[in-house]
Amino acid sequence: MQIDIKTSAVQPIRQTFSHVARRLGADKPASRYQEATLDLQPETNFHYRPLWQPELELYDTRRTAIRMSDWYAFKDPRQYYYGAYTIARSRQQEMMEKNIEFVTRRALLSGLSDAQKQAIAALMVPLRHVEWAANTNNCYVTAYGWGTAITQATMYHSMDRLGLAQYLSRIGLLLDGNQGTSLEQGKARWLDDPVWQPLRRLVEDLMVVQDWFETFVAQNAVLDGLLYPLVYRHADAHLSAQCGAGLGMLNEFAIGWFDETSRWVDATLKTAASESPENAARLAQWIARWRERALEALRPIARAALNNTQDNALGDTQGDSALAEVDAAFAARMTKLGIDVSAQAATARAESLATEAGHV
Repeated sequence: MQIDIKTSAVQPIRQTFSHVARRLGADKPASRYQEATLDLQPETNFHYRPLWQPELELYDTRRTAIRMSDWYAFKDPRQYYYGAYTIARSRQQEMMEKNIEFVTRRALLSGLSDAQKQAIAALMVPLRHVEWAANTNNCYVTAYGWGTAITQATMYHSMDRLGLAQYLSRIGLLLDGNQGTSLEQGKARWLDDPVWQPLRRLVEDLMVVQDWFETFVAQNAVLDGLLYPLVYRHADAHLSAQCGAGLGMLNEFAIGWFDETSRWVDATLKTAASESPENAARLAQWIARWRERALEALRPIARAALNNTQDNALGDTQGDSALAEVDAAFAARMTKLGIDVSAQAATARAESLATEAGHV
């Protein structure tokens, strides 16, 4: 008796969803990222207008000064949809837990002197309040932004900021033996220490910006673009040289996360700037406005973290030098994206902003 086993291929009737096929131009297989992103923004049949803004629809492109012919022109170079995002973060979480376990087992933080613990806690623990504010700001962008290409990425970004705040809290708990005193002291510094008040004011002002794209630029491009290199490169290296490798291991996630998310932020800004000269000018205005404020807010923190070593010949400090280096790198980054941040252009934009304010 002979049995022949044959295989049959079943051809799918369609390769993807019809709305995705219409955008791609044909019935072609689409990636999971495309299917989870393209044309998912609600556009019609809203039941009501917002009671607090009846002149606008619930979802409305007029909530920002940025204008796009296609809001799905924005692409996340990481190709993050829910599945890809959670898998990536799960793997990073596993690595972070191993780092924390190693630091705990070897007493790399708990074995430091009180002065060393104080130096680390004074810088790192108050930053968890900055991360909470960043979570709030990105939730605002998610709520009022237009187009799933942006809003799904900002939702993932907002959850990342909660995770970063938790990691900063765990650094504090490792320093104080899980007593929680470092968290209380960090909150007191955030509320009362003169070193932190300029940054606190900046963060709170950011939380009431109306234009959601300006919030995106000010938080994710400007403030993060200056704060992260200052803290997680310059200050981290400075503290690690004094206190050993423990802090650097615990900051490894934040360092890698900033490099990863900067690719997405840069891609978003570049797409918006290349859409029109008006967009590019508006982005440059926002960056000029928030860059100046961020530098002023970060200067006392830079000086405190880098110990204010005075160079009598130059009349400068290590903190000022580090901040100037970070700012120069940020300016080069923005220029590469097609956004003019030169001094001459900044002056012209400042005059324009003053004129706008006079007409309001």
